[in-house]
Amino acid sequence: MPGDGAVRVVRYGPDALLVDLAGAGQVRALDDALRSAPPAGAVDVVPAARTVLLRFGSSSAADAAVDAVAAAARAASRATGRPGSADRRPADAMELPVRYDGPDLAEVARLTGLTPEEVVRRHAASTYTVAFGGFIPGFAYLTGLDPALHVPRRATPRERVPAGAVAVAGEYAAVYPAATPGGWRLLGTCDVPLFDVDRDPPALLRPGTRVRFVPADDAPPSTPVAAPAPVAPPTPAPAGVEVLATGPLALVEDAGRSGLAAVGVGRSGAADAGARRLANRLVGNRADAAVLEVLLGGLELAFPGGGVVALAGAEVPATVDGVPVAPHTATRVPAGAVLRTGSATHGLRLTVAVRGGVDVAPVLGSRATDRLAGIGPAPLRPGDVLAVGSAVGAAAQPWPDPPRAWPSASSPAVLRVLPGPRADWFPDGALDALVAAAWTVAPASDRVAVRLAGPALPRLDRGELPSEGLVPGAVQVPPDGLPVVFGPDHPVTGGYPVLAVLDAPSRDVAAQLRPGDAVRFVPVPGRTGR
Repeated sequence: MPGDGAVRVVRYGPDALLVDLAGAGQVRALDDALRSAPPAGAVDVVPAARTVLLRFGSSSAADAAVDAVAAAARAASRATGRPGSADRRPADAMELPVRYDGPDLAEVARLTGLTPEEVVRRHAASTYTVAFGGFIPGFAYLTGLDPALHVPRRATPRERVPAGAVAVAGEYAAVYPAATPGGWRLLGTCDVPLFDVDRDPPALLRPGTRVRFVPADDAPPSTPVAAPAPVAPPTPAPAGVEVLATGPLALVEDAGRSGLAAVGVGRSGAADAGARRLANRLVGNRADAAVLEVLLGGLELAFPGGGVVALAGAEVPATVDGVPVAPHTATRVPAGAVLRTGSATHGLRLTVAVRGGVDVAPVLGSRATDRLAGIGPAPLRPGDVLAVGSAVGAAAQPWPDPPRAWPSASSPAVLRVLPGPRADWFPDGALDALVAAAWTVAPASDRVAVRLAGPALPRLDRGELPSEGLVPGAVQVPPDGLPVVFGPDHPVTGGYPVLAVLDAPSRDVAAQLRPGDAVRFVPVPGRTGR
């Protein structure tokens, strides 16, 4: 990959590029340049602390853009430092009230050699500036943290950080706008809503905004910020599809959102994209039609006016009024009949397509449910009635049906990987160690990530990696050495190095993994990642 001094452009999985830069000024300049003149095929630009991530619609588009992106990065590097290039900042700082009741307050005091009271005083004394957004919608990386409070992330991220948690990690401070996994140190709680899809703009904290944290006892009464409106269940519609039972979890999903990662809104969409495409093609839907994604089966749908359905993904027995339904086949459901699915015999997620598509109100341009961000239609509940749309593209089309190899104790699931962008954060041979090891899917796995148990991978002691963009299928290695394979609802940015990235078909394989499944990685032949 081309490079010029502090500028470096590397491949990041099958369809993305990551640009390394010297600092925030170059990041802002390159981000501005790419947004004003985006490379052909680019679907997302994600600025971060010292990098810019570009995602493309295809691998060929990423290949074709390398030279142009490298040239734009060099131009941005030269442009910074010129007179007038500094950002203008607003004069006033937004005040956010904080209750300093965080579970990590005592630990931060121990790590810094301060008392808890001094940690609170120093944290509240600073004025912060939003450097960039990311991770999840409304999450803002705040610069200006007192150097005495610079502490590393937790070695093992929490599986759930509550909404409103006020946190620090490395040189940054932040407030978590929604409940999510996270590895930052939690100092307190702020009740001000930071992201609302019905607000314009939806993010309260935007690049350039100045912020002060005020201890709750000292904070003056403030004008309330409207809380995000709860997501309404699907609106009943005549002659639609009535939900009788959902199983453990049933979601509406489509191809996801693009172009919003810079404000912390990830792509999301169906976890098994291949199953979504297959089911839609079988019933003759357009590629963008929304489908149902059902965890482990147990779905029951009534069709007052009839319909046509197709099942793909996990192997789940199904019937229409007691008559078995074959998978990977369009099936007509008579008026008044009920589709019932049993429990999955293989795999994790069943995709159900209805001819015409599931017609729920789009949120930020998509009908996808993003579990991490809390954006999109609410999970289905018994009694919901789903409207059926008109997203029909053609007559139902058959699809070649090669048998899927499901994992077993003697035959692990195979995930094909490309080298990741952060090989320099690992000793030589780390990728070989990932490939050679036997891995098992850990229980704490979901649409955000598949977490693996096995031998800890070695990492070099290089301190804290500045937060940077993530892609689906990224294999991130936290300090505990246990890989985390990101799924469709992954955070937009993250702060642990990425050793490898799944190819696109392997993301579908990962979507069907259950806790306890055996996994092994194999390299994609002929790809170096550079």
